[in-house]
Amino acid sequence: MCSAPVQRQPAQPVASETFAAQAKVRHPESTISVSQGLSPPAVQAAFTFFGILMQTIGNVWLWGGFAVVVIAALLIDLVLMRHGGAHKVTFKEATWWSIGWVLLALAFNAGLWWYLQGSVGDAQADQIGLQFLTGYLVEKSLAVDNIFVFLMVMTYFGVPEEQRQRVLIIGVLGAIVLRAIMIFAGSMLLAKFHWLLYVFGAFLLLTGIKMWFSAGKEPDLEANPVLRWMRGHLRLSPQYHGNLLSVIKDGKRWFTPLFVVLILIAVIDVIFAVDSIPAIFAITTDPFIVLTSNVFAVLGLRAMFFLLAGMADRFHLLPYGLAVILVFIGTKMMIIDLYKIPVLVSLGVVVAILVATIVLSLLRPPKPAGH
Repeated sequence: MCSAPVQRQPAQPVASETFAAQAKVRHPESTISVSQGLSPPAVQAAFTFFGILMQTIGNVWLWGGFAVVVIAALLIDLVLMRHGGAHKVTFKEATWWSIGWVLLALAFNAGLWWYLQGSVGDAQADQIGLQFLTGYLVEKSLAVDNIFVFLMVMTYFGVPEEQRQRVLIIGVLGAIVLRAIMIFAGSMLLAKFHWLLYVFGAFLLLTGIKMWFSAGKEPDLEANPVLRWMRGHLRLSPQYHGNLLSVIKDGKRWFTPLFVVLILIAVIDVIFAVDSIPAIFAITTDPFIVLTSNVFAVLGLRAMFFLLAGMADRFHLLPYGLAVILVFIGTKMMIIDLYKIPVLVSLGVVVAILVATIVLSLLRPPKPAGH
């Protein structure tokens, strides 16, 4: 018997090609192309926001999965914190929590890589996995400097050990919301105005240089404009009143030191978000990768605070390493149209700088005060 010839179907374009083609037709002016120096990852979703086309690897399933993981992790953290009651977090407890948050981020990245293998192929999955890992490491390392400032504020105001967890969990929730807003705003601007990459790069370059020369110098809280405004316009109580942010005395409302600390923590979150978010745009402009790596780095902030609280002086050279990382990332953004530094190289540079500064800090302890 003779079988009928098999009719071969023409190859269908993958999702990324389909979205890219549609994007180029509908919004040619807002599509980031390879010729602009930014190779977008495999696109699985595209949407228009305020007239600007946004392309991302994150489809509905990925965004939904990410939301479920983050909400579940935060609920578990809050339940366990409430179950344990107000207590001083030990170094051992902070260590295990820190390990758990890092493992959660790595597990999410592994799950993302496995999912993308079946939808966009091994090469794209590997590239996106590296982008997430590099972005996570950059944000995690920059969060260390954030933590040192948190510690200084809480020490200055004498925040009781039992209240520090509450302050930090509110700070983490605020940081997640703030960064989500800033990341989507940044992604929209970069999708529309490619030249902003040079602005971000120059900003990071200057920030890194400033950080290098200010390393080792504690900020003067007395000169902080926000604190001075609160002291000049609000009635501030000198005593803590448990978890209360304000109390009524003689018919007048007084704000507790806990309220002042929370406001300062929020301001610090804004300042450090402005510094750190442009850094990850040098790794990728995909809002899904930028947001997920940022959020997972922020989730471990509370545990990392208690882990590093007693070791701030031991890593005294780390601010210099962070300054070099910012200069490297800023330079990478400014030369992106001339030469695109591979993600793997960026990851290696960041790891090498962090390891070098940590090892040097341990080998060369800080000199005692007065020497």
